[in-house]
Amino acid sequence: MNRFLLKPLCCLAALLAFAPAAFAQPSAPLPTITLDEFLNTTDISAAHISPDGSAAVIATDAPDWKAGTYRHTLSLWTPGNGLRPLTQAGTDEDPQWSPDGQWIAFLSDRALLGEPATDDSSSKDSDDATRVWLIPVSGGEAQPLFREKLDVHSFAWSPDGKSIYFATQQPLTHDQEETKKDEWRDVIRWREQERGDLLLALPVAPSLARTAAIALPHDPSNSSKAEDSDQVLPAGVTQLAQISQSITEISPSPDGKSVAYLTDAVSRRFEAPSQTEIYAVPSTGGPVRQLTHNQAIESDVQWSPDAQWLYFVIRSAGGSVDHTYQDIAGRVFRLNPAAPDPADKSLQRLGADFTGGFESLTVAGNGAVYALGLKGTEQQIYSLSGPTATRLPGLPGSYAGVSATHSGNAVLVRFSSINHPAQVYLASDAAHLDQAVPLTALNPIFAQRAQPEWGRYTWKAPDGVTVEGVLIFPPGKLNAKHLRMLTLIHGGPADADGNRFGADWYDWATLAASNGWLVFRPNYRGSAGYGDQFMLQYSPHLVSKPGLDILAGVDALVGDGLADPDKLTIGGYSYGGYMTNWLITQTTRFKAAVTGAGAVEHAANWGNDDMNADDAWVLGGHPWQQPAMYQSEAALFFMDKVKTPTHLVQGGADVRVSYLEGVTMERALQNLGIPHSFLVFPGEGHSLAHNPWHGYIKLREELAWLAKYCPQ
Repeated sequence: MNRFLLKPLCCLAALLAFAPAAFAQPSAPLPTITLDEFLNTTDISAAHISPDGSAAVIATDAPDWKAGTYRHTLSLWTPGNGLRPLTQAGTDEDPQWSPDGQWIAFLSDRALLGEPATDDSSSKDSDDATRVWLIPVSGGEAQPLFREKLDVHSFAWSPDGKSIYFATQQPLTHDQEETKKDEWRDVIRWREQERGDLLLALPVAPSLARTAAIALPHDPSNSSKAEDSDQVLPAGVTQLAQISQSITEISPSPDGKSVAYLTDAVSRRFEAPSQTEIYAVPSTGGPVRQLTHNQAIESDVQWSPDAQWLYFVIRSAGGSVDHTYQDIAGRVFRLNPAAPDPADKSLQRLGADFTGGFESLTVAGNGAVYALGLKGTEQQIYSLSGPTATRLPGLPGSYAGVSATHSGNAVLVRFSSINHPAQVYLASDAAHLDQAVPLTALNPIFAQRAQPEWGRYTWKAPDGVTVEGVLIFPPGKLNAKHLRMLTLIHGGPADADGNRFGADWYDWATLAASNGWLVFRPNYRGSAGYGDQFMLQYSPHLVSKPGLDILAGVDALVGDGLADPDKLTIGGYSYGGYMTNWLITQTTRFKAAVTGAGAVEHAANWGNDDMNADDAWVLGGHPWQQPAMYQSEAALFFMDKVKTPTHLVQGGADVRVSYLEGVTMERALQNLGIPHSFLVFPGEGHSLAHNPWHGYIKLREELAWLAKYCPQ
């Protein structure tokens, strides 16, 4: 039986009470949001509470339309003063408090002090190196930790705050650089030229004194600067480890004796889960110990306050510690770093009773363990103790980014719901999240525009399995009948659409609803938040089985009278593009399709994908092992069935799904005489993260394409 579940009014009242006053809904009719307003949003990328809980640093990303880029800035919140800008360079990210709360360190490729900027915005360094910078909380200018041309991949403060640990690719000396240029010119030596990382420790006080002393007005004749010499590493640096991989996370033990770090492939191509493992080294250098040995992708590596345990997360579709690689629900583990087991048999799983998936982890200074758990259409905060996961009292919607104090009980969280943009909230303790105080009031325009209404929708797949999704109605048309409908398919597939805010080139369901579309967002087989078995069932039928789930949902909505059978459209990006490409070969019911960064075949895509380890798992083996499956699950070999006018987009520098997949599909549509359009965004990868105009043009043209072939 199909069920449409309305959001209870009592929950909505609680949510509005929880949100800033700026988001209270007036009774007068409101205009719908425009494309310009929708994409002019500020996103919160990080928020961290100070060690004593008295302040917070918040990192935001916002489009700079004039410069054609995104600005990444840091702000500081303090009681009485509210939120104020901390940095303005536009390239500042990943803020971290010093243990004493006096400094904030961050990553930036901003111009070095005393160096000329390379553009009018003064936001780019002449050598484009990403360095660690520090800024005093009490006020003053940011200073680089070092001036050498080293790209920092990750960093962390030492427990006493006297040093900073950081990872950088093993640098070449001046002579080595010259030899490389002479012998190889611009030739790329695939794999051969790749170099692993160094794990380094650098004292903060003498390093800041040194960089400040040589931050003189630019003078080409000044030879005292490190970048003009053959000096490769900063003075006073200690090398803790040299490895063949890249280091993505650094976590020093609270007792100052050890430094744990997480590796990844130096090439950034995920070809084997064994490339991502946790290691530990003495804080003064010495033998490196490998702490995990598994077929999983670890993340969020954190110590217990007593340094007896090391915690980590394996996110949904991040592999498994128990089997060969497979995509299952997210899990939280801990291990004893003093006695690692080469077979990982001593790992302890936390929250095993939870039926959803854990997506991130926070260990508080008081030893409490909190995890973000995705279950169905909401992501809530859970307290973990042994196998038990206890949901903390929160509000309907989705939480993110839990940050806890080193001392005390205060926590900082981000929270959003479909119609309420994400804000940062401060709670006195995790047990009172529903009484948290908002620290931000970003994107108030959404409260000044007519809001779509939404609810959960369930239906039965052809094999009898219950599937869930989200329906978003145009403003003022809740439960209206015979609406034109856009089926908008999420990527991943290890994701789930639900009660969280989204407003960008990828997550544009509420914009479509504001343009008169009933938006259907199905959480098909393979989606996260519904347990292991639900995720596992999309393998080896990568698109055909989830496709049946989606089509059954469309049929149910038509049968319930909500969707007009003559006005159905479809779209998606990434795996949502895979599904869109496949479904238009299986049915002619859709009047128009918009697809992006979706594979149209799987053999070449396996070869090009920077995360191809899971490709082979999903399809049951490598292309030469399962050629029939690679072909039967590929839209390319069924393209002669397509009748749907299709609009395609692709990032020109995408290494997740090569833009040649889009070229292949466009050529097929051209040969078949199917109306189509193809946009390629130069310089963009899988995510359109470089130029906001690319995302703007994407949505503008997709909305126009849908309206052209399926008008109201």
